[in-house]
Amino acid sequence: MQNKGLVKFIALALILVCLFYLSFSFVTRHYDSKAAAMEQVKPGSGQSYLDSLKNEKVYMGIYSLQQCREMEIGLGLDLKGGMNVILEISVPDVVDVLADHKKDAAYVKSMSEAKKEEEKSQKDFITLFIDAYKRNAPGHRLAEIFATQQMKGKVSTNSSDSEVEKALRDEVAAAVDNSFNIVRTRIDKFGVVQPNIQKLEGQDGRIMVEMPGIKEPERVRKLLQGSANLEFWETYNAQQIVPYLSQLNQKFAGRDIESTDSTTAAKDEAVKEEAKDTTAQTQAAADGKSGMAAAINAKSGAKANLNKDEKAIEEAKKQNPLFAIFQPVQGDGLSLVGYASYRDTADVNKIIYSEEAQQILPQDLKLLWSAKPSEFDKKGEIYELYALKVTSADGRAPLEGDVVVNAKDEFTQFGQPCVSMQMNSDGARRWAQLTKANIGKAIAIVLDGSVYSAPRVNGEIDGGNSQITGNFTIEDTKDLANTLKSGKMPAPTRIVQEEVVGPSLGAQSIRQGLISFVIAFVLLMIYMVILYNVIPGMLANCALLLNLFFTFGILTSFQAALTMPGIAGIVLSLGTAVDANVLIYERIKEELRSGKGIKSAINAGYSNAFSAIFDSNVTSIITGVILYVFGTGPIRGFATTWIIGICISFFTAVFLTRLVYEHQMKKDKWLDLTFTTAFSKNLMQNCNYNFMGMYKKTFIIVGIILALFIVSFFTRGLSKSIDFTGGRNYVVVMDKAVEPEDVRTALADAFPGSNVSAIALGTDHKTIRISTNYKIESNDPTIDDEAENILFKALSTSGMISQKDVAAFKNPDIRQGGSIISSSKVGPSVAKDITHGAVVSVILALIAIFIYILIRFRNVAFSVGSVVALTIDTIVVIGFFSVLWGIVPFSLEIDQTFIGAILTVVGYSINDKAVVFDRVREMLNLQKGRKNIDIQKTFNSAVNATLARTVNTSGTTLLVLLCIFFLGGESIRSFSFAMSLGVIVGTLSSIFIATPVAYLTMGRTIKEDKEVEVAEKK
Repeated sequence: MQNKGLVKFIALALILVCLFYLSFSFVTRHYDSKAAAMEQVKPGSGQSYLDSLKNEKVYMGIYSLQQCREMEIGLGLDLKGGMNVILEISVPDVVDVLADHKKDAAYVKSMSEAKKEEEKSQKDFITLFIDAYKRNAPGHRLAEIFATQQMKGKVSTNSSDSEVEKALRDEVAAAVDNSFNIVRTRIDKFGVVQPNIQKLEGQDGRIMVEMPGIKEPERVRKLLQGSANLEFWETYNAQQIVPYLSQLNQKFAGRDIESTDSTTAAKDEAVKEEAKDTTAQTQAAADGKSGMAAAINAKSGAKANLNKDEKAIEEAKKQNPLFAIFQPVQGDGLSLVGYASYRDTADVNKIIYSEEAQQILPQDLKLLWSAKPSEFDKKGEIYELYALKVTSADGRAPLEGDVVVNAKDEFTQFGQPCVSMQMNSDGARRWAQLTKANIGKAIAIVLDGSVYSAPRVNGEIDGGNSQITGNFTIEDTKDLANTLKSGKMPAPTRIVQEEVVGPSLGAQSIRQGLISFVIAFVLLMIYMVILYNVIPGMLANCALLLNLFFTFGILTSFQAALTMPGIAGIVLSLGTAVDANVLIYERIKEELRSGKGIKSAINAGYSNAFSAIFDSNVTSIITGVILYVFGTGPIRGFATTWIIGICISFFTAVFLTRLVYEHQMKKDKWLDLTFTTAFSKNLMQNCNYNFMGMYKKTFIIVGIILALFIVSFFTRGLSKSIDFTGGRNYVVVMDKAVEPEDVRTALADAFPGSNVSAIALGTDHKTIRISTNYKIESNDPTIDDEAENILFKALSTSGMISQKDVAAFKNPDIRQGGSIISSSKVGPSVAKDITHGAVVSVILALIAIFIYILIRFRNVAFSVGSVVALTIDTIVVIGFFSVLWGIVPFSLEIDQTFIGAILTVVGYSINDKAVVFDRVREMLNLQKGRKNIDIQKTFNSAVNATLARTVNTSGTTLLVLLCIFFLGGESIRSFSFAMSLGVIVGTLSSIFIATPVAYLTMGRTIKEDKEVEVAEKK
């Protein structure tokens, strides 16, 4: 072997680099162990000890404990628990803010068309908007719309459309950058340990945030989606507005108002209670609060008289469509005009924001709901409606949050949590004027479109200091102060993808991953020794261990997080790493059988196996790169570890093991190696099957199978996950075993207007995954909490969980009584991108492999044979998922992980094809110049010669996959099942599909079994 010195240098460098990076994990573990021991002696002392060392140099006199934690191998959220979200900046809102003439018909129509087109197109919003504007406003230039004060210096009335487009893209990029900085500031102040915040390349307007250890996902959602749009509004008194609401109630009398909530039990209770309360007369105190309390008390007292039948209830709603679901405040109240159950706020909105309401209500009236339930309602179901007065021509608030220079959470003199604000000089002056003009009235403090409080003004407030009070908890005031200090989002943001994993579930994943890994590794070691004897087998095993060491070291140096799919990638890379050793050893055995000595056989074996190993590894890397580019999250983790494993296994198997053999042979050691055992000596040797002659039977069988699967596609279809449809997944642990169908039935009416499904995870039927697309298209940041509240109420009402506390139900690390241990959300825009990426990635993989095989083998027949076989492999695996979903006791949903499995099947399956075709090429080259060459016999000989390698490699990989399938946990069971199918199908297609298709593509005719027999007799 040449360049031995270079191989040794690379090996030594890799060892030192990996030792260096892996050492940080040992350092942090050492101090964590000391802290744990201190914690047992004195609670709290361990954390204090770690905090004191955070910035101290604890390793090599260079690295602090905090730096060591950043350098150690990280764990993904699926292994340590936490929350992962993808935020999307609203590009249409950014564009709309920058535009002038917003009521221009062409502009309005273009915005509407672009928004609709964006849902199904892969073009970005700006491109779609510009195309639509050119259609709707022919002869007009974009500068007419965007030559505004905000775009001064960037767009003028003389700017070309291309210049305006560039300016818009720059503004969107700036908005994303600003949002990124604001999100980072908020998360840093939230106190998350080692958060990961990054802009997603190639996905305009999206920011990924990973937060380990989160136990209150609803707090994080509010923190991330709040735009910090703080406003101070003048208000109307209740007695000024309630008469208008009464007119509106009469205007809608007799109409059928479609309810947004079809939950029968909840709707009945709400309608009965609200209808009963319509006649309640209450006297409001000066601030309107006592009236509120009295009304709620009247509501509570009315519950004893709820025996109206359905017709009477519906009749009451027709007679009082507004006041049947909305309780107005009577008397001399301030800005509070009434209240409604959270279930009915959407129905109230339909009336108070209708066209009729615009005609009846004052033009300068603005009605907004409270941010939190009323402090007088212990159940937290009643929200308050406030009447704001618009006093400016542009409809903006008299004072906004841009004047706030500092905010902090404090307590009032009565011990209630509040937020204290400090304004700049301009804000202080305007605040003094505003409070002076509204003495005796209320000023509403509004954040992101919700009223936080509306206190009475008792006198002019100067100096710029003020407080926001309300029905706050300590966490509320901390988050509110954090949001105000970090600044206003340049554009609205919403969570388009989310995943929450409880710490206990993460610990379980680690256990399952380690068990599957250890068992797979031990079985591989035993398998290699049984096949090739002790010394060759153990040397291959040592190469596997070194491969594992290098993979972890390189992962750590990249600061990549290790996830459950990442562990699966490492385990699978061990299976594919065996492939190189099997190829080499089988070639050495062939050379020994031909009569060569051990030294010559080893040299020839490594040399002859090189091209097949190289081709098979490159084709696998091609699919791995496509997986990484088009995949997200867990798929990228899998692709990263797989690519690293492939590269390292090539180096260890081809170069390092050969270095060891040559070193030993030079010392005349290991000269009696046979690379066989009693078990494997005659295993699949001297095979002479006429695989090519079976092609008609094979093609008929494959055709029938494909036809059945195609029928299944059209009749049963596929079980699509939320990755492709959009929606929410909740994994809930129940108190007792339940049937998924019972869960689905219990939730059928809980999520109105949406699809609900439930499947059991595992065999105990206590862990159920619930999927729904309830209001998934809504941009309202409160919908996520609303969906979890509905889920809690439905499950607790049906008796499936005994949990009484909704907060405990949402905590992913609390299982007692029933809780959500993990959840995920995929918005429609992300689902669209995933679907497009899945299709494109599979097609690209096939095209890339076609081109690579063509370049390497210089014959289009081999490319055609490979791609046809790979296409059949893909259809068969998808077909099994279509036929078996709902039948087998585990999930067979088509999700991102499944697409990753399909691409991995393609990458693995092409290995077999490359090895067989490499042997065909080798045999054809040896026969050059000879006359009357039987090409069919050459193809048959190549398949038979590689049969032992094919079966052994497939066997080892299948062994690994079965370990993952049975022991790796529910999260990757679907993946390992698809891969197991792919290995079996891919192995068969290499023998029975790829080679005969390639031969037929050459324009040749295949002799069938009988013809071959006759020819042999002659």
